[in-house]
Amino acid sequence: MRNIPEIRMGLIAVSRDCFPIELSQRRRRQVANECEQKKIDIVELHTIIENERDVDKALQEIADKQINALTVYLGNFGPEGPTTLLMQKFAGPVMVMAAAEESANDLIQGRGDAYCGLLSVMYNVGLRRLRPYLPAKPVADAATVAECISDFKIIARIVNGVRQLKIISFGPRPFDFMTCHAPIQPLFDLGVEIMENSELDLYDLVKSYEGDERIRQRTVEMAEELGKGNTYPELLPKLAQYEIALEDYAEQHLGMQKYVAFANKCWPAFEKYFGHVPCYVNSRLAAKGIPVACEADIYGALSEYMAICATDLPPAILDINNTVPADMYEECRQQIGDYKPDDLWMGFHCGNVSGSCLVQPIIQYQLIMHRLMEPGEEPDITRGTLEGQIKAGPISIFRLQSSSEAQLSAYMAEGEVLPINPRSFGSIGVFAIKEMGRFYRYVLLEKRFPHHTAVAFKHSGKFLWAACKMLGVDEIFFNLPKTNYYPSESPFE
Repeated sequence: MRNIPEIRMGLIAVSRDCFPIELSQRRRRQVANECEQKKIDIVELHTIIENERDVDKALQEIADKQINALTVYLGNFGPEGPTTLLMQKFAGPVMVMAAAEESANDLIQGRGDAYCGLLSVMYNVGLRRLRPYLPAKPVADAATVAECISDFKIIARIVNGVRQLKIISFGPRPFDFMTCHAPIQPLFDLGVEIMENSELDLYDLVKSYEGDERIRQRTVEMAEELGKGNTYPELLPKLAQYEIALEDYAEQHLGMQKYVAFANKCWPAFEKYFGHVPCYVNSRLAAKGIPVACEADIYGALSEYMAICATDLPPAILDINNTVPADMYEECRQQIGDYKPDDLWMGFHCGNVSGSCLVQPIIQYQLIMHRLMEPGEEPDITRGTLEGQIKAGPISIFRLQSSSEAQLSAYMAEGEVLPINPRSFGSIGVFAIKEMGRFYRYVLLEKRFPHHTAVAFKHSGKFLWAACKMLGVDEIFFNLPKTNYYPSESPFE
């Protein structure tokens, strides 16, 4: 299934009636031409908003052309009331931009004053309690507006995805491992639906797929994908049965929503009754655009899903796990470059990272669970992890989270995975983020974020930041440079 929105972006111009409407028409056309040259798909709307009557006409054209995200463009000063009324009545995300003046030789009949008009529009945005996207340079020439539309399509994809997402969870978290628990009220405030089930529901579901005719073909598919990493071929039918059951359940239980993510309990009872760990299946579903957050981490699933929408790449949910030993730092200085020791950390999970993101992925057993469940025995029920070193390249870490008081906050930071052998087990890599040590202390610890982080395998902070703002998240943290202090950071350390 295609589990992220396809954005059909509309471009609509507005015009104050005491300014030439031709100015807005021509400038809108220039933006459309720039989009065409840059291969940015948009739908140019022919209605121009001058008064309230035009709003109804525009909404009908928007519906007819199946627009689900909208760029509102002030070709001249623009009418702030009808402009913001359109934003209010339109159901999808909106970006608002304005035209820069074009030539010193045309500042009488050809002056649009959109620089001024945008101030009036944004005042009215406040009156209507709207949250449109406003780019860093909102008054610009046609080429820059087109580039902003390209960015906004990604932001709109995140926003629309969240508003039409259903998170399906199976099982509660263990009593002694409650770190990812959080209130669900903010999910409903975002537009996310949540469907919570028991582990017994999951067990009953998977048992009902015994003998399913698709299991054999899915096993062959898994074996071909794994290649030399297929160390336990006899395990694959169980994994295939589990995967097919989850996929079918997702499709059958979307209800009124369009997109899905899972947050499933994966230990300690899971292994005893299912006879494997779910990690490899989780990695495959993530590669298909359906994130499965470990340990029933509902906000982790939401964060992973937003990472998919931001990148159109498989995400991962990882523990911000362990420090990099001093001797490893010294041995790998060439690969590390100018990162400081506390800029580095290891991201780890049992084996849920998609194979395309790993160096030589291989099916293994979960060592920590094996110590607990099968001490001194050959691995059996703890098999099913997909292990390997995470490939080097750019990453963003991100989490949207509710506090125990049901207040949303988020963090994001950009960095990279370094080409360093972690010399450990699981899906694991050496991560580098500038000023991570301070970020860890003054944001992750002090603001009580859980140990799970969503990993996007691309720099995508600007898209996630803007989407969070549009979704109503006002408290967003990022890694400050060393010249900027966090509010609680002592300048005397």
